[in-house]
Amino acid sequence: MAKIDLIDNSWVDLVFEGKNQAYGAYQLRKNTGKRNLMSLLVMFGIGVAIAAFVAIKGVVENAMKQDVAIEADVELAKLAEKKKEPEVKKREEPIVDKVEVEKVKSSVKFVPPVIKKDDEVKPEDELKSQEELSKTNTAIGAFDVKGNDEAAGEVLKAKEVIAQPEPPKEEETKVFDVVEQMPSFPGGAGALMQYLSSNIKYPVVAEENGVQGRVVCTFVVEKDGSITDVRVIKAVDPSLDKEAVRVVKGMPKWIPGKQNGSAVRVKYTVPVTFRLQ
Repeated sequence: MAKIDLIDNSWVDLVFEGKNQAYGAYQLRKNTGKRNLMSLLVMFGIGVAIAAFVAIKGVVENAMKQDVAIEADVELAKLAEKKKEPEVKKREEPIVDKVEVEKVKSSVKFVPPVIKKDDEVKPEDELKSQEELSKTNTAIGAFDVKGNDEAAGEVLKAKEVIAQPEPPKEEETKVFDVVEQMPSFPGGAGALMQYLSSNIKYPVVAEENGVQGRVVCTFVVEKDGSITDVRVIKAVDPSLDKEAVRVVKGMPKWIPGKQNGSAVRVKYTVPVTFRLQ
């Protein structure tokens, strides 16, 4: 089999010998070798460019990895430098306010007259006569007090303390999200849906505008089953939201939720659906 030379175009002259060589086909075949050579050179150049790009990309990626590793080492070194020994705070001595001693005058406890037997009366509870009181500097007060200033001292008096109601405990005011026994509407979920559908009055404005949707309300079921703190957490339209709040507020008392056997305040969520027929 003869070797094929892609560059040598001598065969073209043989084929077109005695023919019209000015015809375009002759020129095309005459330049076939040049075109083949140019194609080979272009393909070789593209291959060299791709190989160079891959090599440069690998070098850049390796350099970036090295830079990241160096930056990580630097950051770790900075963190190690920033670590400080735990500070030991000195215990501050409490400042004691100086208490001034009151000037108190000696006094004898006033004992209201009570009829008792002589052997039951204590010496300190015996009534003092006017003559005995006039001969002493001791005053009559609510307590038996040994004073420190008989001249300008004051007689101590009993301070009447009015009992204040204890503040409510945190457990009594806490609102639970989930409890052992959740609150329920009297009659169950079916009765609740029946109540909502029977009591909802579709707002005229929303009905005329074709507005419908689901308004989600949240409220608190108190210990006695009453409903408080009604809020809209997912609104649809102001008129529908207002009607949903009205209906929820008008609900009868629920069966309260219980935690550890005791009634507690529980947060509850109810969807109110408005749908046009």
